[in-house]
Amino acid sequence: MPIAFDIEILRRSEMFAGLDAEILQGVVAAGSVRRLSAGTRVFAQGDPGVTGHSLLEGRVKIVQTRADGGQSVLRFIGPGEMYGTVAALMNQAFPADAVAVVDSVEIWWTIPALRQLIRHHPEIGLRSTAAAGTRLMDLQGRMGELTNERVEQRIARTLLRLMEKAGRPTGDGIEIDFPITRQDLAEMAGSTLHTVSRTLAALDQRGVTGSARRRIIVRDPRALSQLAQTGVG
Repeated sequence: MPIAFDIEILRRSEMFAGLDAEILQGVVAAGSVRRLSAGTRVFAQGDPGVTGHSLLEGRVKIVQTRADGGQSVLRFIGPGEMYGTVAALMNQAFPADAVAVVDSVEIWWTIPALRQLIRHHPEIGLRSTAAAGTRLMDLQGRMGELTNERVEQRIARTLLRLMEKAGRPTGDGIEIDFPITRQDLAEMAGSTLHTVSRTLAALDQRGVTGSARRRIIVRDPRALSQLAQTGVG
């Protein structure tokens, strides 16, 4: 049975933003839609890049294993975002694992199908290049943060990014709308589990955040923003 979804979700991705309805229907027809149970690994680090993906519902985590065997959470994918596509179009292996955090739905394309779409609609290729540039600039910015900012600032900035990307207003504040562990947060902020736990406990005590097991609410975004900017909350 076909999986129903709102085709407009694809317009959230840089690759398909601005396409008219007829072209967007062709994009969908060229791909395949599937459900992902929580914990499903969509692709593995080092596997040949032979598919491109866009999330339609849920959340996917991009996790890279380092040479020392440790892991780093690079980012979380939300509905409308592409993943794995740039590496695949460049004939590169996937640089990280992609794992469904919650039950999700995605659309995926073979690389021949994507290349055919690009040949027929060159604007998709141009937007793909722009998306790669955006990711590179984001990575450079995060590397600068690791070098120049205090760990508390990095943790606060990571929470702000998650809030802006996946925040859901509630009566208690803005809740990050998917399960996230302190270890996930530590890996994203270039910190340790101990430091993240200590920092969150302090922020909870001051009323800036409210955290429980795999759940974080930002109660005072202004104070969190101030900590991210100056290191003083």
